[in-house]
Amino acid sequence: MAEICGSDGAGPRFSKVTPMREWWSKLRAVLTRDSLDEDLRAEVDAHLQMEMDANLDRGMTPKDALEAARRNFGNPTIIQESSREAWMFHGLETLLQDVRYGLRILRRSPGFALTALSVIGLGIGATTAAFTLLDHVLLRPLPFAHPARLVTLYQTELANGVPRTQTSPPNFLDWRAMSKSFDSMGAYISILFSVNLSGHGSPVRLDSAVVNSDVFKTLGVRPAAGRVFTAQDDRVGAANVVLLGNNLAIALFGDTARAVGQIVSLDNQAHTVIGVMPPGFAFPSRHAQLWVPLRFSPALLSSRSNHILFAVARLRPEVSMQQARADMDVIAGQLQRAYPKDNAHSGIAVVDLRDMMSPQSRLLVLAVFGAAFCLMLIACTNLANLLFARARVRRQEIAVRIAIGAAHERLLRQLLTESLIVAILGGALGLLMAVIATPLLARLVPAALPIGATPEVDWRMFGFAAAVTLSTSLAFGVGPALQSCRHADLQALRFRSPNGGRTDRLRAVLVLAEVAGTVVLLVGAGLLVKALWRVQAVDPGFRTEGVLTLRTALPMPKYSAPTARRDFYSRVLTGARGLPGVASAAYVSYQPMEFASGRFAVTAPGVVDDPLSAPKAIIHFVTPDFFATLGIPLRRGRYVSDHDDETAPFVAVISESLSQRLWPGQDPIGRRLNVAGLDRTVVGVAGDIAVRRLEGESDAQIYFPSEQLGTTSTYYAPKDLVIRASDTPLVLAPALTKIIHEADPEQAVSDVRLLEDIVASQTAPRRDQLLVLGIFAAIASLLAAVGIHGLLSFTVLARTHEVGVRVALGAARSTILRMFLRQGLALGAAGVVVAVPLAYVVARGMKALLFGVEPGDPLIYGFAALLAMVMTLAGSLRPALRASIIDPAITIRTE
Repeated sequence: MAEICGSDGAGPRFSKVTPMREWWSKLRAVLTRDSLDEDLRAEVDAHLQMEMDANLDRGMTPKDALEAARRNFGNPTIIQESSREAWMFHGLETLLQDVRYGLRILRRSPGFALTALSVIGLGIGATTAAFTLLDHVLLRPLPFAHPARLVTLYQTELANGVPRTQTSPPNFLDWRAMSKSFDSMGAYISILFSVNLSGHGSPVRLDSAVVNSDVFKTLGVRPAAGRVFTAQDDRVGAANVVLLGNNLAIALFGDTARAVGQIVSLDNQAHTVIGVMPPGFAFPSRHAQLWVPLRFSPALLSSRSNHILFAVARLRPEVSMQQARADMDVIAGQLQRAYPKDNAHSGIAVVDLRDMMSPQSRLLVLAVFGAAFCLMLIACTNLANLLFARARVRRQEIAVRIAIGAAHERLLRQLLTESLIVAILGGALGLLMAVIATPLLARLVPAALPIGATPEVDWRMFGFAAAVTLSTSLAFGVGPALQSCRHADLQALRFRSPNGGRTDRLRAVLVLAEVAGTVVLLVGAGLLVKALWRVQAVDPGFRTEGVLTLRTALPMPKYSAPTARRDFYSRVLTGARGLPGVASAAYVSYQPMEFASGRFAVTAPGVVDDPLSAPKAIIHFVTPDFFATLGIPLRRGRYVSDHDDETAPFVAVISESLSQRLWPGQDPIGRRLNVAGLDRTVVGVAGDIAVRRLEGESDAQIYFPSEQLGTTSTYYAPKDLVIRASDTPLVLAPALTKIIHEADPEQAVSDVRLLEDIVASQTAPRRDQLLVLGIFAAIASLLAAVGIHGLLSFTVLARTHEVGVRVALGAARSTILRMFLRQGLALGAAGVVVAVPLAYVVARGMKALLFGVEPGDPLIYGFAALLAMVMTLAGSLRPALRASIIDPAITIRTE
C-alpha cells in the first residue's frame, strides 16, 4: 500500500516508466507474443460479456444485448491491433519476420543453401583456426606478469657470424652486477637434462630444466603449492631440492599440496620437493617436467669460454628496450677490454622474450594464416558469385513485390538479412570446423616458446569468428542485394531477362580473383613440396635402415667412475650382440638428430691458437662399434678401438669437414688438437654426418673413445644405445630392456625408436606445413572450379535464346561447346596471368622456408598454371555440354 499511497497520504503514486523499462517490456512482449495475444483476446471477450450482461439486465434480448455491446465497445479487432501497437517492438518484429522469411527461402533452395553454407564454413573455419594459432604464438601476451617488460639476453659473436649464442657464468654474473636497466636477471642452462626418476614404480626418464632462483622472480611466477628456489638453494653444497611440474606432481602423488615435502630419487640422489609449478608453466621449454637449482661450481666460475647459459631479465618500468640495449652495449665494451682473450668479439643482444622462437617458426605461422586468409577471400568471392546469381534468378520475384507496393528499403533489408543468415549459419559451421582443426595445429607451435602446445579455444576465437562472419555478410551481401533491388523493374517481369552487363562483368572479375588466389596457394604448396623433396634427398652421412635406438640413464655419482661405466657398457653390449639378428651394437653420447649439447672451439698448435677464430665442433664419446653400427665411412686412418682405454694415448677421430678446415690438403693423422680442454691426437677421419638437422651444412664432429672420458665431462658419458639388426629391429626392444635391467635394475629405458623415424621426424614440421597449405590449396581449387561452373551455368541460362537461334541458323554443336569452353578457359588464363607476379612476391616472402628452391622456380609455376587450367576446364565442361544440347525449337517457342 505504501508503494501506491505516499507516506504523506497524498494519494496514488505511480512509478515512472523509463525508456529502458519500456524497451525491456517490449522485448519481453515479443518473446511472449502468443501468450499476450491470448490474454488480450480473453480481456476483450470479458469486456464484451460484461457489456452484454448489463444490457440483459436492462431487459434486452440476447441478440439486441450483443449488438448493443459491440456498438458501445467498438471493433474488437481494431482494439486488439491498437493494443499491440502499444507494446510491439516494431524493429525487432520486422527483423524476426525477415529472419523467418529468409529461413523459408533457404529451405526452398536446399542446393543453394548447402553450397553457400559449405563455402562460407570452409573459409571461416580455416581462417579462424589459423587465427587461433597466430594468436597463440604471436599475439597473445606470454603467461607471465607484465610480459612486455621481459627480455632474453644473448651473447653475440658477429665477427664469427653468430648473432645469438649462450654466455658463460662469469659473463652472466658481470651482466647482472653491472647493468642498471633491469629489476632482476635470471639464468638457465640452454638445454634440458634427462634425469632418471626411480622409487615410483618402473624407473622413468624426465626432462629437467636447470635454473637459478632469479628466473622465477623475473618471470613473476608463483608456485601452485610450496615455494620456488631462493638464493640459498643456488649455493654449492646446499640441500638437493626440486620443483615439480603440475602434471608430474599429480601423477606421482595424486595432489599438488601432498607433493610438497616428499622425497624423490633423481639419478640415485634424494631430492626434496619444495614446490609445484602452476598448470601450463612451460619455461624455458614446454618439454620441461621438473626444475633443479643452477649452482655455479668453482670450475664453472673460472672459465669465460664455457658458454652454457641464457639469461632472462625484467626491464625497469622507466627503461625502454633501446635504453637497455645501449646499457648492455657499454657493458659488452667493458668486458671486451677486461677479458680480451674470451670476449674480444663478444657483444650482448637484448631481445623480447617472445622472440625466442626462430624466424622460420614465425614465418611458418604467418604463412599458414596468410594461406587461410587467401582461402577466406576465395570463399567469400564464391559466396558473392552465388548471391549475384541468385539475385538474377529472383529478379522476377523482386519485381512483382515492388509492383504490388513493397518498399525498396524493406526489400534491401530483407535481402541483407538473408545474407546474414547464410553467414551466421556458415560461421557456426566454420567455428565447429575450427574447434576440430585447432588441436591439429599444435604441431606447428614452436617448442622454444614458453607456452602450451595446444592453442586455446576461448572467447578470442569466438570473437574473431563472429567478426569475420559479420564482415563477410556485409562485404559480400550488399552488392547482390543492391543489384536485386536496382534492376527489378517491369522488364524483369518478362520471361526472358536481358544479359547482366555490368553485373556479369563483376562476377567474371570475382571468378578471375578466385583463380588467381588459387594459383598463389598452388605455387606456395608446390615450392614447399620441392623444398621437402630436397630435404629428404639430403644424405645424412649414415645408414638409417635397420637401426634401433634407445636411451638409458647413467646417473652420477653412481657412474662417475670409469670402471662402473665400463662394466655397464660391457654387460649391455654383450647381451645385445647375442640377440638373434643383431649385427652390431654401440653406445654414444647422443644419437644423431637428438643433439643436446653445445659446440666447442677446436685449436691446433701452429694452425689456429685463438679460440675466438677457431672452428667449432660437436664432441661425442663412443664405444668402438659405433661407426660400423651407423655405417659412417672411414676416410683416412682408423676408428676408435678396444685398445683406446685410459692407459693408452688419448686419441680422437674427426669429421672430414673439420680436417679440411684445420689441415686443408694435408694428412691430419698424428696431428694434435685441443677441444673443451681435452688434448688429443688425431688417428682417423670419418665422413660428415648430420647431427642437428638435415638442412644446412653439417656440423664438424670429434669422436673420443668412451674409455678415455675419465671423471670429467661426465655429461658426455655415452647413454644412447644403437643396434643394427637384420630383422625388424623393434621386436628386440623387450629383450634389450630386460638386458639393461639385468645390468642395472634402476635404469630407465626411454625413447625406443627406429633411426629411420628419427631422421624422418626432422622433416615433420615441413610435412605439417605442407599438409596445411596443401589442404588450403585443394579447397581453393575446388571453390574456384565451383565458381567457374556457377558463372558459366548462369551464362548458359542467360544466353539460352541466343544459343537456340545460333543452332537454328546452322551452328554446329561443337561450335557452341568450344564457345563456352573458351570463355571459361579465358577466365582461367587471365587469373593465371594476374597470379604469377603475386605468387612471386609471396614466394620471396617465404624464402626462409624454401631449402634449396628458388622463389621463381619455373617448373612449379608451370605446374600450378597447368593445374589451374585443368581446374578451369573441369568447372567449364558441364555448363558447356549443357549449352551444346539446347533444343532450338523448344527455346524459340518458349520465348
